[in-house]
Amino acid sequence: MMYTVKELSDLAKVTIKTLHYYHKIGLLLPCEVSEAGYRLYGMKELERLQQILFYRELDFPLKKIKQILDDEPDRLSILFEQRQLIAARKERLEELMQTLDQSIAHARKGEAMDQQEMFKGFNTEKEWENALLEQREYLKEKYNYDVLEGNSIDVNDMNESAIEAKYFMDNMASALREGLRFDDKKVQQLILQHLDFLNHHGHKMDTSIFAEQARFFLADDFHRTMLEQQQKGLSYYLCIAAEALATENRNK
Repeated sequence: MMYTVKELSDLAKVTIKTLHYYHKIGLLLPCEVSEAGYRLYGMKELERLQQILFYRELDFPLKKIKQILDDEPDRLSILFEQRQLIAARKERLEELMQTLDQSIAHARKGEAMDQQEMFKGFNTEKEWENALLEQREYLKEKYNYDVLEGNSIDVNDMNESAIEAKYFMDNMASALREGLRFDDKKVQQLILQHLDFLNHHGHKMDTSIFAEQARFFLADDFHRTMLEQQQKGLSYYLCIAAEALATENRNK
């Protein structure tokens, strides 16, 4: 049996606009187009759409879904994997529901809830995986480098590092806006404090290595854009400031 876009939209409870967009990006193509110009979909396309919608329920980005399905994996293995992912989410949601019910009960009684119990069910490790997803995929695709390969996520360490990185970049952006020279003592002190933090967290970072990293951020489209979106000129400012400090240390 063949389905038009309208019929498939009604069957799968997705909008016609969504199906047109999936066609446009190559995620779900019709098996044929009728003489009248209607897109037609068969059972194979229905199965693919079902798999797409399962992944969307799991918050997978469309680009990632296309990458997975274009590798033409076995349908049964995909369904089993999706079931495991949804089961894990169900378990987490049930735990969150218990936390919510306890919170409501304590609020009704006007009692303070145990601080540890307040946050049961929140999966901060998964949140970090999602936060790193775009950068991780970019680095794997362009440089064949996986930032998490062989490493488990230490949530506390990641949180501390994120806070420090934001503090450092915010202050560097502020220094740039204030018109401080790249070799100003305040700017150098900001970098040295940042390096001290990194070294205390096992990164083995000196001024020369940091300058190399800053040059990479400037040369790489993804990282340069990320810095420039925070403050125009920040990627260049960071690079020349890091290089100036590295040169000064080498000459001592």
